[in-house]
Amino acid sequence: MSAAPHPQLSTGRDGIVSTVTKSVDVNVPVRTAYNQWTQFEEFPQFMSGVEEIRQLDDTTTHWTTNIDGVKREFDARITEQLPDERVAWTSVEGPRQAGVVTFHRLDAAHTRVTVQMDIEPEGIVEQVGDKLGFVDRQVKGDLERFKEFIEGRDGVETGGWRGEVDRPQP
Repeated sequence: MSAAPHPQLSTGRDGIVSTVTKSVDVNVPVRTAYNQWTQFEEFPQFMSGVEEIRQLDDTTTHWTTNIDGVKREFDARITEQLPDERVAWTSVEGPRQAGVVTFHRLDAAHTRVTVQMDIEPEGIVEQVGDKLGFVDRQVKGDLERFKEFIEGRDGVETGGWRGEVDRPQP
């Protein structure tokens, strides 16, 4: 797994925005990795702190998280989706975050999955946790668990959505 040594920080509308970028190489074809990633309701099986995700429609998901006893619910909207290439999202309400996951074909049987997230920590506890690298470690661990999950299924995804979501025009 490769990673930037420290989260990057920039200023958002309401405060500090942390950018985290992590990658993992998985021993499955790009189509398999991408298809599994589109199965959002399966995320609790490999994302710590995610209790439930409900797919509300093709572009909207409802998340229930519980991280260190802090329970949150929020909606996220898929802003771009290109099969075997990328899925981008942004929060609609609740904790402000946006991100993109990209899929890079290394060869016929191996894929690099890269996640980049921009997160605006809420409150002093989250800001301190972010500065201590909590989000960085969380994303790294989630990608490692994704690798174990998909490879542990003998490279067979639980499903896949091959539709496209066009990037919004400025």
